[in-house]
Amino acid sequence: MTDAGDSEIRDRGYDDWLDALETGDGYLLRCPNNHASLPPRLVCPDCGSDDLTEEALPASGEIVTYTVVHLGTREFNDQTPYVTAIAAVGDVRITGLVREVDAESVDVGASVEPTVDKNPQTSDRVVVFRPSNMIPE
Repeated sequence: MTDAGDSEIRDRGYDDWLDALETGDGYLLRCPNNHASLPPRLVCPDCGSDDLTEEALPASGEIVTYTVVHLGTREFNDQTPYVTAIAAVGDVRITGLVREVDAESVDVGASVEPTVDKNPQTSDRVVVFRPSNMIPE
């Protein structure tokens, strides 16, 4: 997204997390009570602790649920059908779009790697999952 001066508008916490995920340095936040969450957070959503530390996000996870979208919003209507999934990645769950595989090939339990890509219609960055066996080395 850009403003009238064409400079990028950033959500410091979320965009910093997307930057890290995009470069393979994704992280989660953990409190002293071992609760894990995703940024941006100032306090643990489970216990309210403000003592949060960054911990490396595992490189892969597993789809726990998904839906195939056949009628998308204006920002995604040229991409239908597409798959939105929730994946368990370590101790957190992440929502993203499944890419590089046909919608009919997605299944619960599939191993995926979270990364960042652009929505071709808006150029906004989005979290995407790519099947682990399709990630270039």
